[in-house]
Amino acid sequence: MKRIKACIGLFLLANTIASAKVILPAVIDHNMVLQQKTNAALWGKARPAAKVKITTSWNGRSYTAQAGSDSLWRVSVSTPAAGGPFSITFDDGEKLVLKNILIGEVWVCSGQSNMSMPVKGFRNQPIEGSNDLLMNAKNSKLRLFQVTRQVSDQAQFDTKARRWEEADIEGVGEMSAVGYLFAKIIQEKLDVPVGIVLTAWGGTRIEAWMSPSALQAFPSVKIPAPGDSVKLNQNSATALYNSMISPIAGFTIKGVLWYQGEANRRNYSEYPQMMQSMVADWRKRWNCGEWPFYYVQIAPYKYENDKKSAYLREAQLQALKLIPNSAMAVTADIGKELSIHPPDKMTVGKRLAYCALARDYGGAQLPYRGPVYRSMKITADTVDLAFDHAPNGLYAGEKDLTLFEIAGEDKIFHPATAKITQAGIRVWSGQVKNPAAVRYAFKDWFTGELFNTEGLPASPFRTDNWEASK
Repeated sequence: MKRIKACIGLFLLANTIASAKVILPAVIDHNMVLQQKTNAALWGKARPAAKVKITTSWNGRSYTAQAGSDSLWRVSVSTPAAGGPFSITFDDGEKLVLKNILIGEVWVCSGQSNMSMPVKGFRNQPIEGSNDLLMNAKNSKLRLFQVTRQVSDQAQFDTKARRWEEADIEGVGEMSAVGYLFAKIIQEKLDVPVGIVLTAWGGTRIEAWMSPSALQAFPSVKIPAPGDSVKLNQNSATALYNSMISPIAGFTIKGVLWYQGEANRRNYSEYPQMMQSMVADWRKRWNCGEWPFYYVQIAPYKYENDKKSAYLREAQLQALKLIPNSAMAVTADIGKELSIHPPDKMTVGKRLAYCALARDYGGAQLPYRGPVYRSMKITADTVDLAFDHAPNGLYAGEKDLTLFEIAGEDKIFHPATAKITQAGIRVWSGQVKNPAAVRYAFKDWFTGELFNTEGLPASPFRTDNWEASK
């Protein structure tokens, strides 16, 4: 009897495989947005050696892909300028039709809680203007896709997700506020469809988002072996790459937005190299060019257990020199002393949008970078600082500059007087006769007060490279 049941089971399984429709990953579905004017990747599973015919309605063109012995197939389809809705038909003997597909701009949003924080806010932690955003949320040209939080010790073909949906009150309420606000601006300014793919998890370290090969240069990081899944958590190295990045890597995109770093404060010294390695690895796996990587410098906040966030912000600034085609949105002026989740996500979304509009969408004259320290000149007891990205000068409103500190060779910092000059900023203190170093906003909590005349804040900085106190 057992043998008969086993035979029947095998027969039913074989029959199911033989008659099954093409299987697609969650990210390839009804309502999705495909990147315009490119060769967009599509992939899935079918019977081993089966031929899959893919037909795109926007041009009536057909493509043929053959499944390998592992059942996987992959093809690239040519996409036109933005438009839609369209459909795509997959046929391996039985047709599967995806409908309501748009062609436009696609961005991936990833990181930890300040990226995952939804428009409706967290409990007892609001998003400024959320109700107005929800009131105006309905937009068929803005599409949302969210990967569900999950871990794995091996790279996955597919992922659990909240599937592609048109923007409405419910979907926008659950979507990343930063990602949504960025997408809303881009969609309105370009008047094209925009798709946002959110894959983020609060409190997570960058190591969890990196593949095993991206972590090879960091031998101190322990990578779980396949089969260790019962011991995994969201901060296990590679655990989120395997489950929340690998299944969407390859979906043709315009670029990536990244907001993460708070969880890596204590290993800040290797963070720039980790960012560099992660981005290089992701770009290789996406296989659609050196797409832009725009990220957010972590906001000021009064941390209780350590005083390392200033060094992490510095690490993020340093990463700009290591990662080609990257830009950073500074949030020095919009933190909250007692909340690690600042409610002003509109400003964050705007500053990321400035980067994309200036660098990718024809707005080359649009300023998108705040002042960055370039050099210093010491004359007696005075230090003159020069800055990049302040072509029309610096600005501090009606307030005095209070966040500058100055130290001599004894490495003891004292509050400094700082004044804006024609060339930059002049700094001095009666307590330091022979200055050796200057720092600006180099601490956990502060409210940024230095801007260029375009209103973009300066990144915190220091002129020294003295080791952090333990």
